[in-house]
Amino acid sequence: MLPDKLIAMANQIGQFFGTQPGTDTDRAAGIAGHLRRFWDPRMRDMIVALPEAELARLNPLPRAAVAILAQSATPPIPEIMPEGLPQGF
Repeated sequence: MLPDKLIAMANQIGQFFGTQPGTDTDRAAGIAGHLRRFWDPRMRDMIVALPEAELARLNPLPRAAVAILAQSATPPIPEIMPEGLPQGF
């Protein structure tokens, strides 16, 4: 998925959450929760990995949400195969 599409989607989600009661911290956490629940992990990984110049195009709430995702992201587990086992085992 293109960065433009991810940024547009995140900003649209941010517009909705911006109307919800609570603090900006609550709203950013709500956006991060939405992205965790409804976005494919590859989409989340892509938006977290965007360069700063791209992230600057996010509105403040979605940008804070992406920062929350980045803090909670876990690196992928490397695939280690014991010797002698066929791939896919």
